[in-house]
Amino acid sequence: MTTHRARAGRGRVRRRRRWPAAVVAGALVAGAAGWAVVYGPLKGGGDGAPEAADPEAVRTARAFLSSWAAGDLPAAARLTDSPAKAEETLRNFTAGLEISKPVLTAGAARVDGAAGAGARVAYRAKMPVAELGTWVYGSELAVARTEAGWRVRWELPLIHPQLSAAQRFKLVEEESAELAAVDRDGRAISAVEHPSLVSVLGLGGGKPRGEVQVVDRITGERKATAVRFGPDPGEGGGPLRTTIDARTQRAAEKALARHAEGRNAGLVAVRIDSGEVVAVANGPAGGFNRAFQGTYAPGSTWKVVTSAALLAKGAVTPESRVDCPKYLTVGKQFHNVETSEIRGASFREDFIHSCNTAFVALRGRLANDEMTVFAKEYFGIGPEWRTGVGSVDAEVPVPGGETEKAAALFGQGRLRTNPLAMASVTATAVSGTFRQPLLVRGTEQPAVETRPLPGAVVKQLRSLMRDTVTDGSARVLAGVPGEVGAKTGTAEVTEDGNNNGWLVAYDGEIAVACVVEEAESGSGSAGPVLRDLLAELAGGPAGAGG
Repeated sequence: MTTHRARAGRGRVRRRRRWPAAVVAGALVAGAAGWAVVYGPLKGGGDGAPEAADPEAVRTARAFLSSWAAGDLPAAARLTDSPAKAEETLRNFTAGLEISKPVLTAGAARVDGAAGAGARVAYRAKMPVAELGTWVYGSELAVARTEAGWRVRWELPLIHPQLSAAQRFKLVEEESAELAAVDRDGRAISAVEHPSLVSVLGLGGGKPRGEVQVVDRITGERKATAVRFGPDPGEGGGPLRTTIDARTQRAAEKALARHAEGRNAGLVAVRIDSGEVVAVANGPAGGFNRAFQGTYAPGSTWKVVTSAALLAKGAVTPESRVDCPKYLTVGKQFHNVETSEIRGASFREDFIHSCNTAFVALRGRLANDEMTVFAKEYFGIGPEWRTGVGSVDAEVPVPGGETEKAAALFGQGRLRTNPLAMASVTATAVSGTFRQPLLVRGTEQPAVETRPLPGAVVKQLRSLMRDTVTDGSARVLAGVPGEVGAKTGTAEVTEDGNNNGWLVAYDGEIAVACVVEEAESGSGSAGPVLRDLLAELAGGPAGAGG
C-alpha cells in the first residue's frame, strides 16, 4: 500500500472555518498511467461470494475495471451499454484532484436478477490525492446481457455512490501550520515519542489539510463531505485536545513494533465506559492509518455480533447443541481452520474454538437482513461516526444470497470493518451500550440512536469471551492478570493468499482490537501484541498462555 503523511476515508470532522482555496472537480484523468486493479475472490472465493454469477459477466466487470484503472477510458467505455456517455463521465469524474496511481480492488460477485440474470461486482477504490492522503470508497458494477454481449450497465453511482446528475465533487485545500496536540491529561503529544500519531493526527508540522466535497452541480452548494484529510486545528488556535492516554499509547506502539514483524498492522483501544480512544497504533508507524481507515473482513471476531443476535432472540443458548463438522456446503464448501471438527459440540464450544461451520448451520435462525439491522440498532454500525479525524465506517450489507449470508455470519462475505470498529464492537458487547468512539475533544458527533443489549446477553458474551481465553483459541492471553476476555479471528483475503489475523479483547477498563495482515492466525499474530499491551497495563509480565 502507498503511504502518505495524512490519510482519510470518508470525512468525519466538521469544518470550523472557511477554506481559502478550491479546485473544482467533476473526472478520472485520462492520462492517469500506473493505475492498478487487484482482484479479490469474485467467484466462489473465501469471502463467501455466490458461485452462480456467469463467468463471462465477471470477466466483463474485471475488464472494465482494468481499462478504467489503466487510464484507457475508451476501452472501458466500450464495455458499457452507453459508451459515449460513459467515456465523457469517466473523463469528468475527478479532474483537478491530482490523483496518481490509484488501486481498484475487485471484490465479490453475485447474481443480479434485475440485470437480466447478470451479475453485480463490488469493488474498492483507493485514490491517492497528492499531498493530502488516500480517498477510499466502495461501489459496485451491474453487468447485464445485451445484444452485443455482456456489458456494464451504465449508471453514475457505479463510479462513486454519491455521484449523480445533480451532484459533482470539489476539492478544497488548506496549508496548515505545525499542529500541536495534547493527551487526555493536557500534556503535549510528541511525534517522536508516538510515531503512529503522525499519520493519525498530522503531527510533525506543515501538514496540509483538505476535503473532497459533494456539491450541487449547478450552484456549487456543499451537500456533504466525501473524504476529509487531516484533523481540524484546535479551537481558538490552541492545541488539538485528544483522548489519548500516553501510557496506553506507548505500550500499544511498543507491542505492535515488537510483534508485527514488519507486516502491515493496526490497533485501537477505547475506554469501555465512554468510547474515548486511548491508543491508536499502526505498522509501519507513521504510515497509512489502517487502524481508522482500513477496510477489512473481520473474520471470526464478528462472531461476537452474530452471537449477540442469536442469543438476544433466543435462537441459541450457550448450552445448545450445535454440531461443528469439518465441512458444510451452502453454494460453496465452508470449513474450519485446519478442517477441525467438534462432534456434539455446544454453542459455547463452537464460540470459544471458533467453529465456522456451526455458525453457517445457524443461518436459518436469522432473517436475511437481520445482521444488518441488529448491527445498526445495538452496535451503532451503519450511521456515520465522527471521531475528530478521518475514519472509514464499517459496512454490514444485506447478503445477496444464502452463500453470502452464511459467510457473513463468521465475518466474511462483504462485511468491512477496521480496528476502530471492532474495538467499539467489543466495548459494546461487554458493556451493553454503544458509545460512539471519539479521539478529538470538541468534535460535533451526529446522533447515533441505538438500543442497549439485554443484560443477560451481555453476561453471556462476557462469559463466552472469558472462556475463549481460559479454554479456547485465545489462550495466548491466559497469563495476563485480571479477568480478560477475547475473540480470535482469521480472515481470508483471497483463495491462495495469506490471511489477516485478528484479535479483540477487553479488561476492566478498555476494549482493544488488532489486525495483522498476511498472518497465519489471529492468536499467532495479533495475540502476542495484545498480550504484551494488556500485561503492561496490568502492571506485570504475562505468560505465553496455552
